[in-house]
Amino acid sequence: MRHGRTTANATGMLAGRLPGVRLDETGTAQADRTGERLAAVRLARIVTSPLDRCRQTARAITQRQADGVRATTDRHLTECDYGDWQGRPLKDLARDKLWRTVQAQPSAVTFPGGESMRAMQDRAVAAVRRHDSAVEAEHGPGAVWVAVSHGDVIKAVLADALGTHLDLFQRIQVDPGSVSIVRFTETRPYVLCTNTHAGDLAWLNAPARRRHSRRSADAPVGGGAGAGS
Repeated sequence: MRHGRTTANATGMLAGRLPGVRLDETGTAQADRTGERLAAVRLARIVTSPLDRCRQTARAITQRQADGVRATTDRHLTECDYGDWQGRPLKDLARDKLWRTVQAQPSAVTFPGGESMRAMQDRAVAAVRRHDSAVEAEHGPGAVWVAVSHGDVIKAVLADALGTHLDLFQRIQVDPGSVSIVRFTETRPYVLCTNTHAGDLAWLNAPARRRHSRRSADAPVGGGAGAGS
């Protein structure tokens, strides 16, 4: 899940890792709505970026979980370090010659005084796969967990899951407050949905018999009966 809208998002500022950037009224409503969508899902783990906006969003999820699961933080899910770019208006950054490279060849970008987009993808993907393996080992292959993170980070994780080069990740849209779902298997990841804002998620709950048995990692020829079957 991407955090809800912030004051920086609303004013067109690149917040990056600046402290004190919090959800605005719209962002709080988005987080609450997603918390309600996930209330019927048995979550084995909630992991969040340590930045305020993600922690606020994670709280909206934990408050609605019947079994009292708590959120833990993971710095590997934090925002990209935009270095000298953070805190500046996007309209000004669009005039920087690096902007065109960010749009067309992000794998070649290292932000001045900050992080490369390739390093951001590598640490985020590694973190997601590490948490997923740990959750499956503890709770079984049908277990569901949530990572609350940031737009570019989630786009980078989805690009990896889709087998898409980082240079094409700008084709993926991840809005504030949206949910994207990936199922990892030994064979490949399966991207079940991206950038969703509404809809029942109770279908994510696997039957008890399937939660504790290994699911086939093969893709169903012809499309199959659906993820909830």
